[in-house]
Order: sequence, then structure tokens, then C-alpha cells
Amino acid sequence: MLKYTEDHEWILVEGDTATIGITDHAQSALGDIVFVELPEIGVSFSKGDDAAVVESVKAASEVYAPISGDILEVNTDLEADPAIVNSSPMDDGWFFKMKIADSSELDDMMDEAGYGEYVAGLE
Repeated sequence: MLKYTEDHEWILVEGDTATIGITDHAQSALGDIVFVELPEIGVSFSKGDDAAVVESVKAASEVYAPISGDILEVNTDLEADPAIVNSSPMDDGWFFKMKIADSSELDDMMDEAGYGEYVAGLE
């Protein structure tokens, strides 16, 4: 199950684990990504907390925890090559994986069609 937030994060839900990244729209708006700061494994976040930072040639932006839970894994490949976010935002450019604390927090997120309409409404 793939979900999206209004903050342009995507969430791939597999069992009780969520993989989180930023959308193609977000990486395109940011431009060339030059730095990514990832959370530490084991840290707990509440929905909406600042979990990571992404910096581009244009701006720096927070990546919010779209759900509550503990960080299980981070994509250390991004620290060596942050441009992966530009080249593969929905696959190799994932930021972190979380253990889902409350799956009901996923209920009010958008599906792919809903996110597409949301982005179209921004332009």
C-alpha cells in the first residue's frame, strides 16, 4: 500500500513497516539535492516531527515523520550520494523505515490518484 502526505512524502506500507521518501514532485521542486541528514536508528518520532533534512542548491527542507513510530533503518547510500533522491525518488532514494506505532494514522493520507489531484491543484 502506497500513501502520500500533503508535505510530499510517500509511505510504502509493508506489514508493520513503513518506508518513507519524498515524491518526484518534491525532488523536482527542490532541484539538485546536495545533502541529506538522516535520523538515527532506534529513535522514536511522533507524526509530524522533523525526522530528516534534505538540502538542495535552492533550499533546505525538513522531511517529517508521516506517522508515529521507531526508526528501523536508514538509507546510508544517500549520505554518500544524495543525488539518488533526484534520480530515483520513489525507489532507491528512500530515506528511512519506521515501525508503525498506530496504523490508523495512515487512514487520512492520500492514495496515488488523490496525490496527483493535490499536486495538480498546487499549480
